[in-house]
Amino acid sequence: MSHLPPKSPALPRTLLSLLLCGAALGAAAPALAAPVKVGLALDISGPFAALGAEARDGFALGIKQLGGKLGGQDVEFVQADMAGSPDQAKQLVDRMIQRDKIDIFSGPIGSNVALAVGPTLFNAKVPYLSANAGPSQFAGAQCNAYFFGTAYQNDQFHEAAGKFAQDRAFKKTVLIAPNYPAGKDALGGFKRQFKGQVADELYTKLGQIDYAAELAQLRAAKPDSIYFFLPGAMGINFIKQFVGAGLSKDITLVTSGFSADEDVIGAVGEPMLGLFNTSHWAHDLDNAANKAFVAAFRKEYNGRYPSVYAAQAYDAILAMDAAVKQSGGNAQNREAVVAALKKANYASTRGSFKYANNHYPVENFYLRVIGKDAQGKVTNKLINTVLTNYGDIYSDKCPLK
Repeated sequence: MSHLPPKSPALPRTLLSLLLCGAALGAAAPALAAPVKVGLALDISGPFAALGAEARDGFALGIKQLGGKLGGQDVEFVQADMAGSPDQAKQLVDRMIQRDKIDIFSGPIGSNVALAVGPTLFNAKVPYLSANAGPSQFAGAQCNAYFFGTAYQNDQFHEAAGKFAQDRAFKKTVLIAPNYPAGKDALGGFKRQFKGQVADELYTKLGQIDYAAELAQLRAAKPDSIYFFLPGAMGINFIKQFVGAGLSKDITLVTSGFSADEDVIGAVGEPMLGLFNTSHWAHDLDNAANKAFVAAFRKEYNGRYPSVYAAQAYDAILAMDAAVKQSGGNAQNREAVVAALKKANYASTRGSFKYANNHYPVENFYLRVIGKDAQGKVTNKLINTVLTNYGDIYSDKCPLK
């Protein structure tokens, strides 16, 4: 059986076929029904490359555990590197729909790219499971029956962080995020729950790695806390430079799981100890499905903890599997697949959750802190629940029932 490799270079425009009972890649085999064709938008290069690699590994583990099938049906996975580029992603998704005739789609990482490919998928009536991006535009008046934000709606993570900052009674904070749709959702979400003084909002370039100018502004503003949303390499560089500048002595860093996850911790290490962050998932979340996933992931990937991106991708594969199975194994029956997806009837790593009418989750959000596990490894540790069964603020504007 072939499956996505645990660690591989960029895999643009390749066709991954996982067919019957250990058949060789691309080998012909008789089938009772047409194989399910799934488009996977990977981000193995570009500004979200580290996050895309984490998602790839989560997809790969889910595919492997299902024996290369979805709902018991043969599968062809059409994968392409979107490189964080809206223009490139749109061209590749057009090809997936027109040439490859995909039945289901998942990915990419960035909200700007999700917004670019969404309308094409919706017009083709291809169910779109967004395993990371949760743009506000698809949550309200522009919601669509074929879109499922299987992970979260962007604002929710940051609203949880704002609630934590408010509960800690921080008085003066500065907000930092990249200047793209998810960055704007992030800071808007934080401010919705935080009632203290926001001294400044700093929007950086997407993919920026030098924060000397922003650190000078922080030094001058003298806040007691900073909320930052800088995923991947952006967060790695910001934290290193922030600590190196000596600002951590007087300013508390607060962030979401995106900027304090295992990919960032692995690159930064002990300077991250004590950093608070919020997430809808944690690798030490106490449910049977999550424990099994984390154990399997660590076995598959040399003992490393999965990140939120890996967990979300793994969940997306399980959601597809359940939907194909519950629709009678016929992925070409798009209405039946959508109806099955709405039930969220599978063993999620987050535990049970439901979808609001706009197809975004109603779920818990947790507070985590970076500490050390029993073996002395720097990692996130679950503290408590910040928001319980929490939906997004846009669902009442969505016309879906």
